[in-house]
Amino acid sequence: MRKLVYYVATTLDGYIAGPEGGDPSNAEFFPITPDVVQFIVEHYPETLPGPARQAMGIDGPGRAFDTVLEGRASYEVGLAAGLTDAYPHLRHLVFSTTSDISDAAIEVVRGDALPRVRALKEEDGKDLWLVGGGKLAHSLLPEIDRLVLKQNPSIIGSGVPLFHGPFGAHLFQPVDEVRLSGGVRVVTYDRV
Repeated sequence: MRKLVYYVATTLDGYIAGPEGGDPSNAEFFPITPDVVQFIVEHYPETLPGPARQAMGIDGPGRAFDTVLEGRASYEVGLAAGLTDAYPHLRHLVFSTTSDISDAAIEVVRGDALPRVRALKEEDGKDLWLVGGGKLAHSLLPEIDRLVLKQNPSIIGSGVPLFHGPFGAHLFQPVDEVRLSGGVRVVTYDRV
């Protein structure tokens, strides 16, 4: 069975974007340094947007993922950059009750996310990449099998939380840690 993997950058205090949302990439608290890029290219090249992959000469199927899942606000980060499909090399699902997405390559899920994700996990293929955001991640928490957190050595005090929703305990155990030279720790947790 495929795993649902929440692979995302976070601050030490658990935020995936600043208070205004939007694209946190290369913000002061999420610098994109050569060591981070090297890690992504070596381990998760399919998580780079299409134009970045093209510029870097990265081609072919993903190593870990063949499907990307994201909420409306995360999807709109790509739209703001002029991309109707930031990940054309992956099967792309956007969970939104309000967005009018016109790209035929993207599946829009307007209803409950859990049944759709459970069905996806039963299909053959590589793992499912949950890119964000915090509300979608919280709604899918019962189905998240693995967390891969690119933990940046920064504290921002407020913003978009890693999980945004009501209290509920879910236990994970650390299974791997990679320390990058620029200070980012990539920590992997599996559901207990």
